[in-house]
Amino acid sequence: MVYTQALVFGMSVRSEQENLAEELSALQRFRSDGDELKHCGGLVKARSSSSLGSECSLEEEEEDAAATCLQFDLARRIEKCLCEAKGASLSCQELRLPRRMTARVARDILRSAAEEPCGIRGALIHVFMESKGTLLKLGTVVPDQSLTPTFEVSVVLQPDLGGWPPLKILFGGRKVLSLRREYRLVKRKLYSSATPTVLEFY
Repeated sequence: MVYTQALVFGMSVRSEQENLAEELSALQRFRSDGDELKHCGGLVKARSSSSLGSECSLEEEEEDAAATCLQFDLARRIEKCLCEAKGASLSCQELRLPRRMTARVARDILRSAAEEPCGIRGALIHVFMESKGTLLKLGTVVPDQSLTPTFEVSVVLQPDLGGWPPLKILFGGRKVLSLRREYRLVKRKLYSSATPTVLEFY
């Protein structure tokens, strides 16, 4: 366009040799620009890969955050169940738990629910206390009441008796009850004849 305007305004037409020299120069510039573009393209691809990696890591972080929230919520529900059982079923004034016990129980329940169609939302969680062959039900946790449960998990806790009397006497009015770190999960599918899965945790 500029060259056409120059002709219109009467500028002299350059020789064929000058035109050829300019074309060769332009071709060299095009090649070098192409190399730069390729280089830039590589950078763009690298950035794209990096940004894709960032997106993947962000998704993983979001999944981790969601799993942490689920674990925290489930641990809180289990604590609430134990708190209600303290005065009702256990008849004790103080219930002592090992450090982070409810978080560990919640984590293990979530892991056992991972292969289920609805995950933890399809669970029915029963909490028991066991001592010397006697089971005492402490309560039930239902993660999602809008769904029909597809499996149940029984959490079997154990008191730290330390030579105390049997369970039926123990729950007759002790002021302080401590729990052991060990517990058991028994998972059973509600609509299947499969044998229940028993998991021991120490």
